[in-house]
Order: sequence, then structure tokens, then C-alpha cells
Amino acid sequence: MLENRRNWAGNYTYSTDRVYEARSVEEVCDYVRQHDRLKVLGTRHCFNNIADSHHNFLSIAPMNKIVELDAAAGTVTVEGAMRYGDLCPWLEERGFALHNLASLPHISIAGACATATHGSGIKNGNLATAVAAMEVVTANGEIQTFERGSLLPVVHLGAIGVVTKITLDIQPTYQMRQDVYLNLPMSQLCDHFMAIVSSGYSVSLFTDWKDNSINAIWIKRRMDEPSANQTVPEFYGATRATRNVHPIPDLSAENCTEQMGVPGPWHERLPHFRMGFTPSSGDELQTEYFVPIQHAVEAMLAIERLRERIAPHLQISEVRTIDADDLGMSPCRQRRSLAIHFTWKPDWPSVRKLLPVIEKELNLFEARPHWGKLFTTAPETLKAVYGGELMQFKTLTNSLDREGKFRNEYLNRILLS
Repeated sequence: MLENRRNWAGNYTYSTDRVYEARSVEEVCDYVRQHDRLKVLGTRHCFNNIADSHHNFLSIAPMNKIVELDAAAGTVTVEGAMRYGDLCPWLEERGFALHNLASLPHISIAGACATATHGSGIKNGNLATAVAAMEVVTANGEIQTFERGSLLPVVHLGAIGVVTKITLDIQPTYQMRQDVYLNLPMSQLCDHFMAIVSSGYSVSLFTDWKDNSINAIWIKRRMDEPSANQTVPEFYGATRATRNVHPIPDLSAENCTEQMGVPGPWHERLPHFRMGFTPSSGDELQTEYFVPIQHAVEAMLAIERLRERIAPHLQISEVRTIDADDLGMSPCRQRRSLAIHFTWKPDWPSVRKLLPVIEKELNLFEARPHWGKLFTTAPETLKAVYGGELMQFKTLTNSLDREGKFRNEYLNRILLS
């Protein structure tokens, strides 16, 4: 039984409390064979009903072990419930690293890749681009392995089966520093956009869209980059912070990763929040949209024009870049992108009224929503911005799950209708 039927943020209640916990791939196979409808229950970090089921949930929470580190191949293989926060220190101890991480390290690897969740960096692909192979229990209860170079449906939205193992690319470990600059004039961002977002390995802009400025710019640099040791008191009109800060200015930075240019391991700088910190829940909603990088400034200015409507409901926005990829159903497929993220106050009726207003503006730039966050984009619009990829995804899911065992209301309404 699922005692807590809500997601991480507390804004969504799942439709059944029937949960079976599998401890081995054999148990997963048996359970899948025995049930006509099910969904995998992960760390519950999605804000919508993408992972919901009215029938049965399968949890593989005990399957969270590291299977193999292959230094020669440059890969690590983990079980399907492994979280980034558990894998990263283990890799660091052995001299290895991942290329990118999201803001929070508490999300599961398989779930993050399934929804094309991302970190930041003008030359860094999202988390799914690190996937080299997956072991999946498909609808017939059989194990199927997918590898890069052939069919590898990494961004599968939970529609192809149960991911029991996932293999990631790794690289030698590296040190990073993080510097924060405050009050970047919006005019400077517009005039020097590419220079600013390219100023570090990973760059995040935090803003409430007020006062024609960006509240803070977080620049994360690898210590092996030529510019790593360059510290300036002013950055395009923004001033260097004199203490650690939180993305939301009024909150304590106690649980944020170290700033002030202090070098540290990659996994203690790439996320915004510390690995050992368990984030609170129940006090926010999230939406996010991806637009092609060539429309970045226009898109930001379009949002800024809505500031009087947005401000009463917003906690903070984060704006960051992600490199293009070639993954089907990825919001960054074949286009380097700007992600505009909104962390809202927990008032869904008000946010629900506001989202179509935002989407009307951003759809002029072929915006794609984050699959695991809140949006009201119509299925017809999604079909237009994904084109043939959507048809290929439908063909793939039909071939692997002919009877729709892993489908739910989300997939039927948004994608597969």
C-alpha cells in the first residue's frame, strides 16, 4: 500500500495505493507478466500525472546498486532506482565524474533521463545524453537491452517498460568553482547574451522578472578551464556576491552548494543544492519551457513583458542553456536551447490560468514544455513542434507495448491519441 500517495511537491495525489516492491529483475518480470496495467513509481519528482496509474504501481526502490564500473569503456552501470546523489560520491572516490547534473541530486537517474531532465551548459547535453545502454523489462515480461548506435529510446516517458539497469558515460574527475554575481541589467544580458551564458561550464540566471534585471547569475567553472582563476568584481554590470546566496533571495543559503569561488569536486558544485540536503516539499509548483537558442532574447523579453501578471504567483525563475542532442522526444533534439523555468507559489488555480498566457507568447518560438512539469500546451501544438518524432515515438511504443500496458491518461491524452 502507498502510505503517502502524493508526489514530492505535494501538489499531485496518485490514483491508487496499490504498490508492489520488486527486489530483483526476476520479480519485475513476473509482476509485469501478471498485470495488464501498471506504472513504475520512482522518486516522485514530477509535478504532473506522467507517472500516475489508476491500476497498479511497481516500485523498484530496493534495486539501487552499482553494477559495474568499466574504466576502459568509460561507463558505469547502475540499477534502475539509483539516485544521482548516491552515485556521484562513489564515482568521485574512484576518480570519475559525470558530465552534467541537475539542480537537485535527489532525483533518480532512470526517471530523469526518461523525461530529458537537464543540467546547464551551452556545450553540455541534458542528463539523457550520457546514457549508453538500458536494460528494460518490456510489456511481455521479457528483458530487452537497448544500446547506443542502434535503437536507444532514452527519453521514453515511461511508455516502454521498466528500466532495471542503465549505463552512463563517465570521464575523469574534475574540480569546479562557483561564483555568483548580483543584479545583472537586462539590457546587458540582451546585448551580450552568448558571452554571458558561455562564461562558464554551467551558467544559471535567476530572476523574478522585476526591475529590468537578473537577480543573480551563478557561474560554474571547471578548474581546468583557462578562465577558471579569473575573478573580477564586476561582470557586465553585475557585482560579485560577498557571501553565499540562495536562488530565492530571502531564503538561507545553508543548503546551497559552496560559492565564493571555492574549488571543490564536480558533484559538490554542479547542483545548486548540497547532496546531503533533503529538500522540503509541499511549497512550490514548477513549469519549464525550452525555446531554440536563436530566440532566447526575444523569449525572455516576452516573459518580462508579463511581469505584472507573473510576479504575484512566482517564487523565482531560472534561465539556463542546454546543448542540442539527437534523442527522440527530447525538448533539445536538434536544437541548442534556452530553458525558462518557473518555480511558483503553491496556488494551482492561479497558475493554471497563467500558463496559457505564457505559452501563447512562447509558442511563437516553438516552445517545448518539460515533460515532467506543469503545462497546458495542447496536443496539436506538441505535434507541431515535434513533428515526425512524435509519430516515431508512437510507432515504437506500439511495437514494444501493443496492448498499452504502460500507458496512462497522460500518454493517451498528450501523445498517443
